Amino acid sequence: MDAAAPAAPAAPACLPELGRADRKTLLNVEYDHYKLPDGADLYVTRYGRPFLRHLVPARWYEKEWFRKSREKLCGTSRVYKVRTKPDAAGESKALVVKWCRVGETVPVDTFTLNKFIEAEFNSPYEEFSLLMEMRARTRPGVIRTHKPLAIYVPAKRLELWQTGRSQSKMAQKKAKFRDVELDVNRQYILIYEWIKGIASTDPAAAEAAARTPPPPPERDALPPDAPRLQPPSFSFAPSVPFPTAMLRRSIRDMWQTGFRVLDVKPEHVIVRPLPDGTLLRGRDGLPAYALVDFELLARTPGHEDAVKRSRRQDYLERQRDRFASAPAFPEHLHPVRIFGVDYVHGDCGSTNGKLWVVGHDPHLFDYFLPERWRRTPRESLSDTQQVYRTTTKDEIHLVWKVSHVGDRPDPEDSTPAHLAYGYNSPFEEFAYAFRLADAGVPTTYPRAIYMLGNQSTLPPEILDPRRYLTHAGILMPDGEPVLQRSRNYIVIWGYWNGLDEVLASAGTGGEKKTPFCTGVNARQALDRGLVDAPMHARLMDKMARLLASAGFESTMPRDTHFLLTLLPDGSLQLDPDGTPVLRVCNFEFLHPLGE
Repeated sequence: MDAAAPAAPAAPACLPELGRADRKTLLNVEYDHYKLPDGADLYVTRYGRPFLRHLVPARWYEKEWFRKSREKLCGTSRVYKVRTKPDAAGESKALVVKWCRVGETVPVDTFTLNKFIEAEFNSPYEEFSLLMEMRARTRPGVIRTHKPLAIYVPAKRLELWQTGRSQSKMAQKKAKFRDVELDVNRQYILIYEWIKGIASTDPAAAEAAARTPPPPPERDALPPDAPRLQPPSFSFAPSVPFPTAMLRRSIRDMWQTGFRVLDVKPEHVIVRPLPDGTLLRGRDGLPAYALVDFELLARTPGHEDAVKRSRRQDYLERQRDRFASAPAFPEHLHPVRIFGVDYVHGDCGSTNGKLWVVGHDPHLFDYFLPERWRRTPRESLSDTQQVYRTTTKDEIHLVWKVSHVGDRPDPEDSTPAHLAYGYNSPFEEFAYAFRLADAGVPTTYPRAIYMLGNQSTLPPEILDPRRYLTHAGILMPDGEPVLQRSRNYIVIWGYWNGLDEVLASAGTGGEKKTPFCTGVNARQALDRGLVDAPMHARLMDKMARLLASAGFESTMPRDTHFLLTLLPDGSLQLDPDGTPVLRVCNFEFLHPLGE
């Protein structure tokens, strides 16, 4: 196993009240998470780290200081400019602090509401995630924004009526991001860096624009599929009010970057007058601007589809190459080896769980974070067990199953062999899958093992202790056992729709709606008439011989434990002997012969 994990970042010596941070990744944004002494939470982004001393709530949110130094900014939300208390060096910083309105009704005009009937305020983590993505995609100097520094979550819990939130809206939002902490009774305050300048609606902005040399002729109009909240082109001619021209330009620039704001306002466009009375201009000669207010920021439909396609193709290629030489590991992830299987291991910051992703590629880790698959629509694959097929938020097909490790076999529904050996651990399942594959026995693909963050409610005395004893010496980088009695485990497998190599080379194509192939278990094949009873019996015998040839036996042989492959034309894939190709898909009952 690896050495202990690198220490999490510690607050500067001058800020002992913050203590040490946990590194968390929420919706693809990395935060330093500080748990404050009063129970509040502070999530600091990479933009906020250099200003940590100014972001401590005592420096800006102390009651009297905040009341005296805040300045209400325009808009329907609770948003203020506030300057922090001077530090020991006499330095302070101007911040924008805004109360997140997630779960509240969006107060937009009738036209906008009819066009974007689905509009909902972003959660704080969504807002930062989308903004970070837009900043990363825009060309230098095209779209500027104020920088997202931190999210502050006060400890105080409010009654629902005090928050102004709708229970149903919060339920929908929590269902969408169930594994990202979102408390209906707590406030979320987003902290941004203050941008120097004035709103485009300020009369001084129009005066400065009139004194600014004219830009080159503007030829670009709004894209054909852009939201028609304003006429499709913009001009700085006197006939077009300056705020309108700037608003149209920002709409176009965002749309070309792949984003939109569902309730755009000209006061959200900030320009900067210069000492000579003109406006600061960009490289293109046009007035430079910055955008603020992203609680209704969203991807355009085209970009949303492109993101899913791109991530899926990236995933397929990385799965194909998952055992190639590893790139550099970030400090929060660690290469580990358990029972001969290599994993990328790390924490799930959204749930306090743990995750082991098969392979050497740390970039695959994020695809298996629980918020990507745990609450997506699922199809049950078993009447008796918790086994589900799902399509993740990245359009990846997976099968996840709650592990039975630690469960005592039922004497009335178990073979003597199963009673003797019990259920395999997730780590044994994956190790056996690879041993079978190495011996030439086809299997489904082991993908990841997830240890839930919540504690099990089962009393320890009813558990089967055998696996916990045999795994006691296998430790995580933090020194804790990989197999813990108080935790439940979910085993994640690839949904069988083709070889990784074939899927990666085929690409997604965008329009492709059906998988390369599909799997049916032997029981389904019999029920559907794909095989008859004599062939079904031959397949059961064939599977036993395949396992034995690889040095294994099943302690509970069942026809649902292996798959047959349906090709795109509806025929079964056959071995040279004319019988269907078999693929093992259940590993919790396998036992190595002679062990």
